[in-house]
Amino acid sequence: MTNQRVTDDCLDILFRNGRSHNFWLDRPVSDDQLRELYELMKWGPTSANTCPARLLFLRTREAKERLRPCLDAGNVEKSMSAPVVAVLGMDMEFHQQLGKLFPHNKEAASWFAGKPAKIEETAFRNSTLQGAYFLLAARAIGLDCGPMSGFNRVQLDTEFFPKGTIRSNFICALGYADHAKLFPRGPRLDFDEACRLL
Repeated sequence: MTNQRVTDDCLDILFRNGRSHNFWLDRPVSDDQLRELYELMKWGPTSANTCPARLLFLRTREAKERLRPCLDAGNVEKSMSAPVVAVLGMDMEFHQQLGKLFPHNKEAASWFAGKPAKIEETAFRNSTLQGAYFLLAARAIGLDCGPMSGFNRVQLDTEFFPKGTIRSNFICALGYADHAKLFPRGPRLDFDEACRLL
């Protein structure tokens, strides 16, 4: 298989024109679309194929109302009006799946067992990577995204993950944005400001 460059149109969708959105059209997102999104994002690499991300899709009014008291004030309306809000969590027992996910090394789970700091660092780093794949996958199938970190994590985890084995990383509104209400795009650093060549 040879490396191929995607078209400029694809790059526009995934990166150059990709925005964080706050305003949503009253247009549903189907369960099939959410499954398609996951089926794309799951292929992104994680260290030792740990795949610690766990997704909770809040699709109903009742589910989103459970989220409401966990949100910072500035995130309430954009979450409640979105067709779906995804909670991207991280499984703090991800290593128990390594027999399936990393089958060529039967000792892989032992790298993490009894090492809470290593588990937390690995879960956070790799679920964040998977969160980035999530955003790209959503854009690739025609959905708009509104990722957020303004919420009470302890309250959210108590409400949605009461067993304590999954912790939230960030949340993301999903749907079809009202592009007529876009705010000006923020600037980015130039290459020479953010990068060094050694």
